[in-house]
Amino acid sequence: MVSTPKRARRPAHPLPIRLMHWTGVYAMACMILSGLVIYNASPLLPFSFPRWAGLGGWLGGALAWHLSAMWLLFADGAAYLIYGFMSGHFRRDLHPPTVPELALDIRDALKFRLAHRIGHYNAVQRLLYAGIVVVMIVAVLTGLSIWKPVQFGWLTGLFGGYPIARGIHLTMMLLIVAFIVLHVTLVVLYPRTLVSMVVNVAAEQDEAP
Repeated sequence: MVSTPKRARRPAHPLPIRLMHWTGVYAMACMILSGLVIYNASPLLPFSFPRWAGLGGWLGGALAWHLSAMWLLFADGAAYLIYGFMSGHFRRDLHPPTVPELALDIRDALKFRLAHRIGHYNAVQRLLYAGIVVVMIVAVLTGLSIWKPVQFGWLTGLFGGYPIARGIHLTMMLLIVAFIVLHVTLVVLYPRTLVSMVVNVAAEQDEAP
């Protein structure tokens, strides 16, 4: 009796995804830490961040770090979008969740019973990842509008002027930080996800229909 060969299991995260993920982590960390120094130069809220927590040392140095990291993040994000569409990653793994699917996963998450399989994205994850992409795009656009409010005057005006654009930019950065905190919390709960983002690990089998 001839045995049929098993179908090769796809990787949980292909190498390009892993490389772009860690490039984005580095770029975003540089932007957040340098952003603390920039924020301290003219705080919007009634508090400042400790100087040791920032990156760049002073306003000029922080701006240099911030802008350099911004272009790295922009290039990384553009590469991710191109790869996501051309490879079918978005269509296969990050397609929009249906309302019943999302409601079911939110219910399971609130009960701490949300299943997680390596290499698969549940409805909550797909919604969060789509949302954070939009947030990061708005963060980049508002960042450009407050960096060059004269050259990008039309963009600054689109956001309602410099003060409003600056407030939106800060809000987007706070949402990104909140996403990072949630993401790291889930990694702590499911440490296997960190391993799969570092080395080549096969995706877990699809659930039976």
